[in-house]
Amino acid sequence: MNQAIPSSQIESSEDPQALRAAMKALGERARAAARLLAEAPSEAKRKALEIAADLLEARSAEILAANAEDMARAEARGLSGSMLDRLLLDEARLKGIAKGLREVAATPDPVGEVIADWTRPNGLRIRRVRTPIGVIGIIYESRPNVTADAGALCVKSGNAAILRGGSESFASSGAILEVIREGLKAAGLPEDAVQRVPTRDRAAVGILLGEMVDYVDVIVPRGGRSLVERVQKEARVPVFAHLEGICHLYVDASADEAMAVKVAVNAKMRRTGICGSAECLLFDKAAPEHVAPVVAALAAAGCEIRGDEGVRALAPEAIPASPEDYGHEFLDAIIAAKMVDGVEGAIEHIRRYGSGHTESILAEAPAPVARFFQGLDSAILMHNASTQFADGGEFGMGAEIGIATGKLHARGPVGAEQLTSFKYLVTGDGTIRS
Repeated sequence: MNQAIPSSQIESSEDPQALRAAMKALGERARAAARLLAEAPSEAKRKALEIAADLLEARSAEILAANAEDMARAEARGLSGSMLDRLLLDEARLKGIAKGLREVAATPDPVGEVIADWTRPNGLRIRRVRTPIGVIGIIYESRPNVTADAGALCVKSGNAAILRGGSESFASSGAILEVIREGLKAAGLPEDAVQRVPTRDRAAVGILLGEMVDYVDVIVPRGGRSLVERVQKEARVPVFAHLEGICHLYVDASADEAMAVKVAVNAKMRRTGICGSAECLLFDKAAPEHVAPVVAALAAAGCEIRGDEGVRALAPEAIPASPEDYGHEFLDAIIAAKMVDGVEGAIEHIRRYGSGHTESILAEAPAPVARFFQGLDSAILMHNASTQFADGGEFGMGAEIGIATGKLHARGPVGAEQLTSFKYLVTGDGTIRS
């Protein structure tokens, strides 16, 4: 794999000055590439991503071999089943990654979009226009598909990317990165628009967060609580982040029972290790008949249900929940469950234990849905839908770097549009201010 800085040069922190020099060089190349990419034609960016998608499929055997290397290393380290699932690539997942690249390529180019356009009484025409942010640093853990998603979205939005994937996915991410860089080159765009920190050394993360303010404009962390907390604590540039995906599913008294069973199983069990997986199930006390069928279906699917006294009285499959189970991100086939006093009780519980990520209400009556949407301020609120749809690809963005739960700028799925800022273009006709 071609890399501007061979990883062997900075594989350990025994020479911290060499690591700092390598990271500075990475930043300088990214800044130079960002300037070129900001002015790149939409067609060139589209072409780069389509070529990358074709190369990814053509080299599937190569990429899967790299992933097998990562999987063997991860298994030897004793990673959990959910973490191994995040890391695993197969033909179907590679096709999904290629599909995501093509979908990002096909989305409208946000750069140059006129957000607002108005004329003042003095004749000045003012336009607010989308513009790239610059250089985006993305720090993530074991999911190698993030390499493709992040790289593609940064290219589409005219930003350069510095990627720092987890050590678990080092080989897989490197193989995916190579096809993105080749796509850029084939389209006449700078290869350095997408680079990665070419070392497993964790000291590089500290340098990226605290010593590269001249090169990096925004940091996007995608991973567990400890990673995100570290980034928020140490970063000297703005951060788009969420701490945890503590997603709730509330089954209202008016819910359709068959729908509740189907959605609950999907929301928890489709993929337990993703941030959109439901971690807490809330039942309306006014409809105890919903509890047994939903819990039984989850248990049959292999899920452990940790319930309060009310849930356990109605569903023998449930085991006692501890106070720590509420507000906990399991990322596993485990879900907390609780009886609540209608939609107000659900809102109260979610406000106390939620992380601001995604919440869903299952209901046929319009009033509780309206109250649920009004009373909660999570980044994503859903009605009669699985929380597993909390995904930029499912929102029509092609892909996303992550789900931002902050309240400034980017919120919810961070796609290409959210990776832009804006500038004002003001046109006059010899206009002067009195």
